[in-house]
Amino acid sequence: MALSRLVPPSSVDAPQTDTLRAEVREFLAQQRAAGAYTPSPDAWLSGWDEKFTAALAERGWLGMTVPVAYGGQGRSFSERFVVTEELLAAGAPVAAHWIADRQIVPSLLKYGTERQKSEFLPQIARGRCFFGIGMSEPDSGSDLASVRTRAERVDGGWSLTGTKVWTSGAHLAHAFIALARTEPVDPAHRHAGLSQFIVDLRGPGVDIRPIVSMNGAHHFNEVILDGAFVPDDMVFGTIGDGWEQVTSELAFERSGPERFLSTFVLLDACAETAAGQRIPPGEDLGRLVARVAGLHQMSSAVAGALERGESADVAAAVVKVLGTATEGDIAEFAHLAVEDAADDEYSAMSDAAVDQRPGFTLRGGTNEVLRGVIARGLGIR
Repeated sequence: MALSRLVPPSSVDAPQTDTLRAEVREFLAQQRAAGAYTPSPDAWLSGWDEKFTAALAERGWLGMTVPVAYGGQGRSFSERFVVTEELLAAGAPVAAHWIADRQIVPSLLKYGTERQKSEFLPQIARGRCFFGIGMSEPDSGSDLASVRTRAERVDGGWSLTGTKVWTSGAHLAHAFIALARTEPVDPAHRHAGLSQFIVDLRGPGVDIRPIVSMNGAHHFNEVILDGAFVPDDMVFGTIGDGWEQVTSELAFERSGPERFLSTFVLLDACAETAAGQRIPPGEDLGRLVARVAGLHQMSSAVAGALERGESADVAAAVVKVLGTATEGDIAEFAHLAVEDAADDEYSAMSDAAVDQRPGFTLRGGTNEVLRGVIARGLGIR
């Protein structure tokens, strides 16, 4: 029995979401049977498949929280949570739309102008517009207050100059939201003077260079902005409020089920292998299942808080720290437990998870930095 059936219900589960879960599982089973995809760990980051994204859009499973007036489904965060959990648990290739649907949609709804919402939200919901994230920079990863990309006022807009790094999918995406300095650094107020801009990744002044991982995979990129022009109507939010906006955005990035389900498909396969008596199940497998179940509850609670418009920065950081540690432990357990008992598909998933493991606790903010966020949020000095 798949582990997705063993995770206990959470606050998001109700009759309507039970039906939705069943619909998504049936769809995924059909896709697998048709050979549309092969399950893979970390597929939300590396599994770029625009045909699969289009198939989800046809079923109304993209832009689920986008109001109908902007081309979305007008459904709840809880319903979206159910869909994303099932896709992640199945190792489905969702990288093409992931950032746009997870992060850009709620940010546009909160900070976007009417023109920006009308232009981007319908295209995201149709699976035709893909975004990246323009936050991290060389020597300025988790410490976003130290970004050096500059935005200077020019006729009709802004000119951006600087370098962004670890930008997932930038070579395939249409745009990203860049964090840049619009005022000189004030050592006493490092978080002031930051602003955000929607940058056309296919426009002039934008040079995208691949960052190829040691295993040969390419999903990260370096994006060099050399006087890239951003018109006034693509300023995102309010000039000078970039830090507040980014902090709000990071809650969506850090708390989602992808922070504990990147290796779930491997854990599921490990349980199936143990059930076939090809490996001893042991207590460690049970502990990992219990940890995932607990994280499922925590992440769904954060989704509920975000839906209510409540601050969830500290809770999101907790989910990210505990979740990514669990993902890494799953990769190590599955790799060491199986040895010669695995088939080729299992071995491929296990090897991929081990390759990706170093990145689990880095992306979205290092766990070391996030522990500081948690400590400050709890008033610990």
